[in-house]
Amino acid sequence: MPSSGSHEPGNNLLAALRPSDRAIIDPLLQDWQAEAGTILYEKGDSVRYAYFPRGHSLVSHLVVLEEGRTAETAMIGREGALGGIVSQGHVPAFARADVRLGGMFYRIALTDLEEAKASSLTLRHLFARYADCLMAQIFQSVACSAMHSIEQRTAKWLIAATGRSGEQSLPITQEELAAMLGVGRSYISRTLGGLKARNIITLARGRLTVIDPKALHGLECECNATVCGHFEEVLAGVYPEANGHGKAWGKSAAV
Repeated sequence: MPSSGSHEPGNNLLAALRPSDRAIIDPLLQDWQAEAGTILYEKGDSVRYAYFPRGHSLVSHLVVLEEGRTAETAMIGREGALGGIVSQGHVPAFARADVRLGGMFYRIALTDLEEAKASSLTLRHLFARYADCLMAQIFQSVACSAMHSIEQRTAKWLIAATGRSGEQSLPITQEELAAMLGVGRSYISRTLGGLKARNIITLARGRLTVIDPKALHGLECECNATVCGHFEEVLAGVYPEANGHGKAWGKSAAV
């Protein structure tokens, strides 16, 4: 059950706050847990909370089309937040927020967040810079979907998911991954089959495990590194590191 109080660091964006700003926001945070598949909000819902994923928790922003198909526009892990971070009060959600990897979150009511931002200019500026990083991720996602192959996009998604979560084994089906990328299941099946044949991944029922991250890096497009580079320029140190051995995608931030 959620409970408010003092918190250990577990979200990089919150950890980047100045001590004075953390003192303002920390008492307003709630510990909150969600399982994979939890919908934080649907398109059109009034967003009442902001969420800060912790540890390996991972959330996908999904645009749902009229025929019911979905496509992921942003993935958010411990580097960021979602749900009205820079808005003024409750706003209708534009996309679905779906918990991809369950775990712990920090949660804060938007009314409390607005009061906290009103009391600190530096707090407002930090969240505004994060919103810029999130927008950069969405811009890059649009370009990636239009220009890069399904194999490149699959490699990019797997590297982003394992890097943000710190987990090499992901509870995801081929149907779910196809929905993330906005492609047909048959295309994903052939792509994953090729990765499996090259001993880059293993597949089990409802689970995909990356066993050769280096080989997977060799197949991805430049999009992950580009987004990571923008994070480093705007919010240095916020993007997750992979097992303490450098940035999540193993590439230079100077992109």
